Amino acid sequence: MRRFLGVLMCASASVLVVAGLQAVAEHPSWAYGFTTPPPPPGSAPAAPAAGGGRGGGGAAQAGGRQGGGGAAADPTLHSLPGTNLQFTRAQIANRFGPADWYPGDHTAMPEIVARGRMDANIIACSLCHMPNGKGRPENAGVSGLPEEYFIQTMLDFRNGRRSSADPRKGNTNLMVNFAKAMTEEEIRQAAAYFGSMPWTQWIRVVETNTVPQTRIQGGMFLRLDNGMTEPIGNRIIEAPENTERTEVMRDPRSGFVAYAPVGSIARGQTLVTTGGNGRTVACATCHGATLQGMGPVPGLAGRSPSYIVRQLYDMQMGTRKGSWAELMKPVVENLTAEDFVAIAAYTASRPMPPAPGTQTAAR
Repeated sequence: MRRFLGVLMCASASVLVVAGLQAVAEHPSWAYGFTTPPPPPGSAPAAPAAGGGRGGGGAAQAGGRQGGGGAAADPTLHSLPGTNLQFTRAQIANRFGPADWYPGDHTAMPEIVARGRMDANIIACSLCHMPNGKGRPENAGVSGLPEEYFIQTMLDFRNGRRSSADPRKGNTNLMVNFAKAMTEEEIRQAAAYFGSMPWTQWIRVVETNTVPQTRIQGGMFLRLDNGMTEPIGNRIIEAPENTERTEVMRDPRSGFVAYAPVGSIARGQTLVTTGGNGRTVACATCHGATLQGMGPVPGLAGRSPSYIVRQLYDMQMGTRKGSWAELMKPVVENLTAEDFVAIAAYTASRPMPPAPGTQTAAR
């Protein structure tokens, strides 16, 4: 049985690869929330890491907002459509009990998800990944992940088998610290909670030659209101559909648009479905014909393209390593930066069936 499960993981975009593998692709800085490559090894630290500022991808984002002086003291109550609840900015970004706008959208959250654990400085899972587990481009969407996979991922963080290929990606380091501080039961509870919620459509992919100009806030691209565009180049720009509702209000029902180069979806389809004449391994082998996962293998359909590319590159660079590392070698070793973009554009564009009783467009 173990042998069978290992084979199933062979094409997982989140499985691990051995250290020391020579990278083929150019560093995809955009996927890590930056516009420039990381500094050479041994260089002095430069800018704050992604996820360490206001609205960032890791738990530190709330620290920036909660400790923001004026924002924390502002008594203004904010509202969102579809709920009678109101919260201040400080309540929305409370690291140990962030606002839950739509409690009816999910089952009761375990304490570690709802509030974290202050004595160990474990910030609530729901702050960054949101109560519905959808997450944002700078972190991970965790709803619908197989419990076995979720637990193994946390253990890999804990045991030094998972890190970021970009040293500026601060929220990855935060996850390492959280995994080390969490108990086995807390990890199990979080895995069961997020695994019980199916992944539903959250991202729409738009192919384009130009993209609205953006700024980066805490690892997330935010559109500027100047009406100006720029060439998209070889990247995917994943931005909120509504900047205010996502970046400020942390609305778990407001999704994202992923701008991708023209033709990338079709190119990605070839790579994903056929392996591209031996360039890689057909993803359906392990992730299923509809890319929604099989057994302990996570789904890829409709997931964040920024996240998918980070994982592919991390695996190619060998910063993700573990039990099935050898099986991932043929999947990532020949992929280029253009391949990463194409694969992620295609997988993100794949439709997801609506979950029973849910409002797919809103979730």
